[in-house]
Amino acid sequence: MIDTVLVDDKTVVSSKGDGPAVDIGSAANRVFLLTLEITRIIEQESLDLSVFGSADGATWGAKSLVSYPQKFYCGQSPLLLDLTARPDVKFVRAHWDVARWGRGVETTMFEFSVRLKEIPPDVLRDATAEASALA
Repeated sequence: MIDTVLVDDKTVVSSKGDGPAVDIGSAANRVFLLTLEITRIIEQESLDLSVFGSADGATWGAKSLVSYPQKFYCGQSPLLLDLTARPDVKFVRAHWDVARWGRGVETTMFEFSVRLKEIPPDVLRDATAEASALA
């Protein structure tokens, strides 16, 4: 069961960048929960965070696998990453872009982390059944 980080706790960034490649090839289930946690920011700035995939950990797709909506505030944000239709993806990594506008210091500053946790098949099955029953 994979439970790891794509971006370490309390990582501080002021420009765009990429996290390290994380091997997910051993995952028994190809559905993951991503959790973005923004712990510190300054006003009038935004964070765009996406996750990219790779078959070999060196060549990355031109299009992200999943992206968070643009973020402006501290807090936790969950997002589902479903790779069941992408058996070619063996590695993932986070990519972020930051922007700042308005008065004051022009340098952006975000402190955040991103966790990746494999969702066990039984939990996914139960949640799917519950969602179907509510529909």
